[in-house]
Amino acid sequence: MVSGNLPFVGTYQAGAVLDALGDPTRRTILETLRRTGPSSVAGLAERVPVSRPAISQHLKVLGKAGLVDHEAQGTRNIYRLDRAGLDEVRDWLDQFWGDALDAFAEYVRKTEEEQQ
Repeated sequence: MVSGNLPFVGTYQAGAVLDALGDPTRRTILETLRRTGPSSVAGLAERVPVSRPAISQHLKVLGKAGLVDHEAQGTRNIYRLDRAGLDEVRDWLDQFWGDALDAFAEYVRKTEEEQQ
């Protein structure tokens, strides 16, 4: 039996991004940045129902995963979505899509051969 307290150890590069996206609050933060554009922690806290310290911690995780970037403006950091961070996940998922398309092409080929 595997304990629920054991950390997940990813074996693929997209692991950090998928781990970060596993939290619904982080997904909400990303969606908010996508819809409304760059924002400060205070601005995000107005739109996402968690505290400013929690927003900051979630942004730290998203930043380490390469999903958000920030720029200092005076005493505030302005966070924005870093779409390049999603490239790892897209590449990882494309492997499955490619496999599915290859399997379908093989099925079509076999079906056509059987009909001849």
